[in-house]
Amino acid sequence: MGNVLVIAEHRDGQLKKASLSAFAFAKKYVQKQGGEFSILVMGHNVGAVADAASCFGAAKVFVADHADLANYLAESYAAVAAQAAKDAGAQVVAATTTTQAKDLLPRVAAKLEAGMASDIVGLLDNGWFLRPVWAGSAVVEVEISTPVKVVTVRQTEFEAAPKGAAGGQKVPVNVAVNLGALRKRFEKFEVIKSERPELTDARVIVSGGRGTKGADGFKLLEGLADLLGAAVGATRAAVDAGWVPNDLQVGQTGKVVAPELYIAAGVSGAIQHLAGMKSSKVIVAINKDPEAPIFNVADYGLVADLFKAVPEMAEEIKKAKA
Repeated sequence: MGNVLVIAEHRDGQLKKASLSAFAFAKKYVQKQGGEFSILVMGHNVGAVADAASCFGAAKVFVADHADLANYLAESYAAVAAQAAKDAGAQVVAATTTTQAKDLLPRVAAKLEAGMASDIVGLLDNGWFLRPVWAGSAVVEVEISTPVKVVTVRQTEFEAAPKGAAGGQKVPVNVAVNLGALRKRFEKFEVIKSERPELTDARVIVSGGRGTKGADGFKLLEGLADLLGAAVGATRAAVDAGWVPNDLQVGQTGKVVAPELYIAAGVSGAIQHLAGMKSSKVIVAINKDPEAPIFNVADYGLVADLFKAVPEMAEEIKKAKA
């Protein structure tokens, strides 16, 4: 038996799409190992989120609704999540691999004295997990031998759980957080607003690397992205150079994406970047270096100067849309 508790994420009263992949993992795990799948929703005034979470097949939805959880702090959320895991009798605590999960789940594991496997891409019938190593160049089978196991799930490798009818018992979680005793306190949350879709949710991504030569080069890519209704991505080199903000970084130390179309312009194809996008359905590479590694994973490759090719592509798209 292997009860699974999934920590759901939400923003502005809406369940985040990323969590649906962890729901899918949990369903698959209990099908193989037995037990039941539950969801944990933490925050303040999260009744609507809990209602939405109850539509994905969980036997129970644990609800930690308290004013002290209104703003995310890893220390407070970890304490509540650990308590909920005990209440649920969870043998596995899971979440989708996101920035928040990378911050939160190791702390939950420590409180539960649990072994942890991060960014898993599959599971075996014997309860072991599959996870990538060496920037995705190999996949290993991992056994977690502790009574409680903690995992984060790569969103691109588990298809989002389908929404169904509302169901699942709502179970309140006793929240006893002493915010004054925490080493951190919440000051403010600055939202970067954009009309473009989120990287991890986008159907199309236009991504740039060192070959863009700077912020002006990225403006070309932004224009193409807007024509396609796409998100904009970047390599670590472009982020480190300060050309774009770090929330656009795709790769091993950024975001892992798998859109229907990934256009890489001026991207050489370092293994760390490929680890974050090589699962894309169709990859189009534009690079003036015919030996660039990006062409090894591209479905379509164009050996050309992006400063000439991208405007030409944009013009052709405009004509097609006219």
